[in-house]
Amino acid sequence: MELPALKLPTIELPFDIPTLLHPPVDHFAIAIPVLVLIIEIINLVAKKRAIGVLSFALLIIGMIAAIAAYFTGLRDGSEAFDALTQAGQAELKEHRLLGTYLMLASIVVVVFKLLSALIRKGLMKILFLLVLVLFVAGILKQGKDGGELVYKYGANVERVADLDSELFDAKEELDELKEEMESATEKVEEAVETTKKAVSEAVEAATQKSAEVVEGVKERASEAAETASQKASEAVETVKQKAAELKESVSPTAAPEIEKVPQVLETPEVATH
Repeated sequence: MELPALKLPTIELPFDIPTLLHPPVDHFAIAIPVLVLIIEIINLVAKKRAIGVLSFALLIIGMIAAIAAYFTGLRDGSEAFDALTQAGQAELKEHRLLGTYLMLASIVVVVFKLLSALIRKGLMKILFLLVLVLFVAGILKQGKDGGELVYKYGANVERVADLDSELFDAKEELDELKEEMESATEKVEEAVETTKKAVSEAVEAATQKSAEVVEGVKERASEAAETASQKASEAVETVKQKAAELKESVSPTAAPEIEKVPQVLETPEVATH
């Protein structure tokens, strides 16, 4: 069950409260109410006026101790708050709220003790004991929570404060390293972009030169092919011309006259007998 928020007006003390005074004051603020409860239970049987006066005096001292515990707790809590983790800070806030209620409750317990002494009726004494029991239960819980703040969260522990300071320095160094890494990453990205651009330009230039070379080779090949074709045509024409000339020289324009030799016909002899 969470207690409703309660904030008392700020009280300026005429003196400064030293740090680390809260733990010794707490011992009195816890032990005295427990002792008073034991005395009151004994006095239910003994019914001695002197015991009642002693109980009242101890309650006054306990009330003063509770008020002192409240103000010393404010001082130590303000010193420890920044060094605690988020969970520790939440625990400290709850501890402070319960301490505020217990300081006010210590005044209520004193008032009920006065009423029980003045009225002197059994019902009033039972009501006083009930209020005292609740107050002692709250004081014991407060002591347990205070121990957790010290042993679990390291409130006002010098070694923890040193570690927190070292951790803070390490975080600052880590932040600086992150900034340097980001700067280096940006430079690397810029260098990569520059390299990409240079490579792209070089590739484009090489492609353009290759295209120009290819075009030049094509033009030269075309010119060479045209030249070879022209020379081949000229050679063919020359061959044709020489062949025609040769043909003309081999074939005569007029056929030579062939001298005919007369043939003598022999008359065969005919037998007359």
